[in-house]
Amino acid sequence: NRALTTFATHYFELTTLAEELEAAANVHIDAIEHGDEIVFLHNVKPGPANQSYGLQVAQLAGIPRSVINNAKTRLRLLEQQASHLDKVQTEMELITKTETTPAAIEKLSEINPDEITPKRALELLYELKKLTN
Repeated sequence: NRALTTFATHYFELTTLAEELEAAANVHIDAIEHGDEIVFLHNVKPGPANQSYGLQVAQLAGIPRSVINNAKTRLRLLEQQASHLDKVQTEMELITKTETTPAAIEKLSEINPDEITPKRALELLYELKKLTN
């Protein structure tokens, strides 16, 4: 049937190909996790998997336990960093969506954060809030 197939265990970037190429389809094999183990069901479902099974597949392939444990540690660190970046991005989006009035901008330009007390900083926040409402 002259079919061409790309198989990947955890390259989520490839999942967009089905949206970009009319002849491409994206499917995944259904799986059930039990602790650190995985059982792949003989069931093909449309669309991308909802998570990567790369570490479980590596374990099934016989990669040494020490390598798997090191990868899990690094994965947790990356997930924590990604979570922190998501929070920062959300906060930045909230800041940029807030309309800043010219008066608030002028007030901000007059402030030298290194020369104000915590009490004055709080007062300035209330003043800026009034200027943007």
